Amino acid sequence: MQELFHEFFSAKNFLPTITLFELVSSFLLNSLVVWIIVHFFYYPKGHRRDYYFTFVLLSVSIFMLIYLLLGASGDMGIGAALGLFAIFGIIRYRTESVPIREMTYLFFLVALSVLNAKTGDLNFLGRVAVNLLMIFVVWASENFLSAYREGCKFVKYDNIELIKPERYEELKADLEQRLGVQVLRVEVGAVDFLTDMTMLRVFYHDPNRRIKSVDRLFKVNQENAF
Repeated sequence: MQELFHEFFSAKNFLPTITLFELVSSFLLNSLVVWIIVHFFYYPKGHRRDYYFTFVLLSVSIFMLIYLLLGASGDMGIGAALGLFAIFGIIRYRTESVPIREMTYLFFLVALSVLNAKTGDLNFLGRVAVNLLMIFVVWASENFLSAYREGCKFVKYDNIELIKPERYEELKADLEQRLGVQVLRVEVGAVDFLTDMTMLRVFYHDPNRRIKSVDRLFKVNQENAF
């Protein structure tokens, strides 16, 4: 017992090593880049604190798992990383349906954490360059590929007389009055002539450029109504 005590508190166990420095530097770099992507690119449009929390903790856990357990295992580490993608693709967080944007960020941040944990052949400057490239891709995608002020919501509509092509402008005017938004265009979906109901996909001007998960709802759930 005494030997174990002395072995544990020996000076060599508390001396900083190159391995520890590499771990801390890689961890800080990965955490900083993940935070920048989540805080400055995802959150301003999504405003979902639950996914903010998930993205950060998941990235940290994936990084530590790959770096500490599989960092020196070569191809096995890559196989395990790919296995993580397969697992997430199957379970899809079964507690709720994850929107496509959040799922994309999820896979992107998992890939980023795996890359930061497996770039042992690169020096610190090389790792910084890789992360800057990843940040640039997210910035370009958010500002150019999705740089539009257009929202979209599904509406169950009761006046099917207005869905005729010749009354399109009347349909837009009616929706603008009811919804209180500037309607850009309307797409007509399924029509039920028995109940005089139809499903519309309404595109409207959204000056805030926020992505609202509630707009993706197809029907009102009476059990969760409030």
